[in-house]
Amino acid sequence: MRLSKSLFVTLREEPADAEIPSHKLLLRAGYIRRIGSGLYAYLPLMWRVLTKVRQIVKAEMDATGAQECLLPQLQPAELWQQSGRWDTYKAEGIMFAFTDRKNREVALGPTHEEVITAVARDLIKSHHQLPQHLYQIQSKFRDEIRPRFGLMRGREFIMKDGYSFHADAESLKETYDDMHDAYCKMLTRCGLKFRAVDADSGAIGGSGSQEFMVLASAGEDDVMFTADGKYAANVEKAVSLAPEAVASIFTSYEVKDTPNTNSINKLVKFLECDPTAIVKNILQQAVYDNGKTVLVLISIRSDREVNQVKLTNELGKLAPNYGAKTVIALEVPDGVAIAKWAAKPLPLGYIGPDLSDEYIQASPNTHPHFLRIVDATAASLTNFVTGTNEAEKHVVGANWDTNFPLPSVNVDVQKALVGDRAIHDPTQVLETARGIEVGHIFQLGTKYSAAMGATFTNEQGEEQPLVMGCYGVGVSRLAQAAVEQSYDKDGIIWPVAIAPYHAIICVPNISDAQQMEVAERLYTELNQLGVETILDDRDERAGVKFKDADLIGIPFRIVTGRSLKDGKVEVVQRATKQSQDIAVGDVGKTIKQWIEAEMGVGS
Repeated sequence: MRLSKSLFVTLREEPADAEIPSHKLLLRAGYIRRIGSGLYAYLPLMWRVLTKVRQIVKAEMDATGAQECLLPQLQPAELWQQSGRWDTYKAEGIMFAFTDRKNREVALGPTHEEVITAVARDLIKSHHQLPQHLYQIQSKFRDEIRPRFGLMRGREFIMKDGYSFHADAESLKETYDDMHDAYCKMLTRCGLKFRAVDADSGAIGGSGSQEFMVLASAGEDDVMFTADGKYAANVEKAVSLAPEAVASIFTSYEVKDTPNTNSINKLVKFLECDPTAIVKNILQQAVYDNGKTVLVLISIRSDREVNQVKLTNELGKLAPNYGAKTVIALEVPDGVAIAKWAAKPLPLGYIGPDLSDEYIQASPNTHPHFLRIVDATAASLTNFVTGTNEAEKHVVGANWDTNFPLPSVNVDVQKALVGDRAIHDPTQVLETARGIEVGHIFQLGTKYSAAMGATFTNEQGEEQPLVMGCYGVGVSRLAQAAVEQSYDKDGIIWPVAIAPYHAIICVPNISDAQQMEVAERLYTELNQLGVETILDDRDERAGVKFKDADLIGIPFRIVTGRSLKDGKVEVVQRATKQSQDIAVGDVGKTIKQWIEAEMGVGS
């Protein structure tokens, strides 16, 4: 590429609407251009990066035996209605849904579980055809409430999504493990530092999943891990052992006057007790997909917080008890929300585990009983302190099943915290890092096949639902994550494997015949050697060219300047800024060797 003939425009000022470094740099360096909210044009340099990421992803997928295909981006509503996700995705504002000219409901695909399951339903009939694994790389569409951070959270993005079909869970696990290895290879080949972490399956569903996180300080997700490398999970999924509770100073049950103690800090100070001896009772409000509101009372040790994702998942398991399929909203109710269902004022700040159902006003859309949940941190306490359901009073020395019935739903809903002990080895403690999710693999099981009637005949001649897996990589997100992980004050530092070009030749003075002659010769030679090279032959000052080279992040800069008098050119490595003069005749083989070393060729 010759810059004098290219659409190449860089910006000196930071764009006002860009929030994180990678977004600012991609805009400034002319990689992307904002077209609308969450919508970006991929300009030539960016398209080369995306093409390289795509090639790496494709190569590793093909190596596992997966088959590439292409599915329609426009999807009929009836497929999503069969899976039960149409109303949920519309209610949560995830999907671009509309009607066509024949008044049929359709959507732009945010994901393709329904479409691929419909294909499998029609084509897979026997266990002899299993397993099957199909994947595609294409644009997806999601109507983000708040598009931000450039390609990190846009309304249109490029994604690799794959789907596998199996006769049983053992076969699924084999493919799932293959995908774990393939994803690790993809990210390693892209030159990224990452962690594979246990994750929540979210709206996709399924029994188990892992996220692949590129480590970066501006990441949206917290990754919890142990130093021994044997445990890693995102903060939504992380489990841990809470610090040991301090023995209660109270040995007998008593109701105490506790004026002005409507917060844990005030109560601890008033009673001179440790917060690990207190059970706090948190009221939340869940709305199911059938419109039913269920009021949830969570008892948890007062030094711990509720993990909303874990709680949502537990409530989802209980949905059939309320004639529903899934939770569509969960929140701590404010005064306005409470007023809609409360039969009388609540003793806020003094609620006990046995808060009476009489506080719930009779209503066809509100379940008449509190759903009572106890976290393991609270269930194990003895002689604890908790509320009395009466203002300005608490009980001390309380015990489950003696003073309060232990809730039947006894589950882990606590948020894991830095410094907690690890479950696999209590001598290890949880540490944290920020990460950007670029990949996610799921063991779906029969969630979609059972709902959509995608079955096969097993060896015994029985009809069974197909067992499914799902595997996604955000191609465009991965490209920006690479920038977020590696940049400096001067610009982007691309990993060699996905850099748009390997080298850039800067000619300080295009009027100097020798500088131009050597630059042209190197430009031809390097490209013939497979070293993808830009020739900066613009009529600009040398300083401008050097700044642009640093900004766009090309790994190696070659300068045909003063060193030519000695038959050499200056070569600068972008990542380290190390500079050395190399004989013109040795430049090609030297840079080719550096590139091969960076990409692990021959190792």
